[in-house]
Amino acid sequence: MRVLVTGASGTLGRKVVPHLVAAGHEVRAMSRRPRPGGDGVEWVVADLGAGTGVDLAVTGVDAVVHLASATRSFDARVDVAGTRRLVTDSAEAGVRHLLYVSIVGIDEVPLRYYRLKLAAERIVTTGEVPWSVLRATQFPQLLDGMLRVAGRLGPVFGDRAMLVQPVDPGDVAGRIADRLVAGPGRTIEEYGGPQVLRYDEAVAAWSVARGRRRSLLSIRVPGRFGRAVRAGGLTTTATPTGSRTWADYLADTYGGSARK
Repeated sequence: MRVLVTGASGTLGRKVVPHLVAAGHEVRAMSRRPRPGGDGVEWVVADLGAGTGVDLAVTGVDAVVHLASATRSFDARVDVAGTRRLVTDSAEAGVRHLLYVSIVGIDEVPLRYYRLKLAAERIVTTGEVPWSVLRATQFPQLLDGMLRVAGRLGPVFGDRAMLVQPVDPGDVAGRIADRLVAGPGRTIEEYGGPQVLRYDEAVAAWSVARGRRRSLLSIRVPGRFGRAVRAGGLTTTATPTGSRTWADYLADTYGGSARK
């Protein structure tokens, strides 16, 4: 199968591309900047936000794995207008399956970025291209980064009762490969990590792994956001789940040694 991967240079894309190549697919990887080919990957330049190169990128592919997202700028030109452009161009090119990777909780947790992702989902699910949506829980890299910020002044700030369910990008890449083989199910599937953790549990393990004992300064996050996350809005009971745990990520990243 010839597969286009948008957002191929991101955290998840860097796992998805080699996984699909190893599974025997012909992979076309999309990036906003020129990149050298090799390792069975054809790189193409296209920009969803600017609307350039997308029509050429989808030409001749059987399926599209849509990972690209404005995770830092929360730019509707990428997540909403860009997804609409991708769906339209894919339909005109005769693409047979568009698999969109989204986030667990976007319909429950009130965040601007999540509203954009939900809008993008609706574009995919009402478009002409046969589709699948895979909603994943948070990556451990994101939780790690959040804890670094929350603990930059010493104690780690946060709501001890909030629930998280980190899922490894490699596990998500494997699930994407399975969904491609299964074909467009026109369903929204959820996929999470193997453990649901309270924030205080995640902080304790993180502190030990980094060799720097950090106390938790618990603050109760108010409003709809706090209530939604404490109630498990960012978690799922769906099966199957990934296999790699938060502890696995911490061991790989810090090796139990102190990090300054």
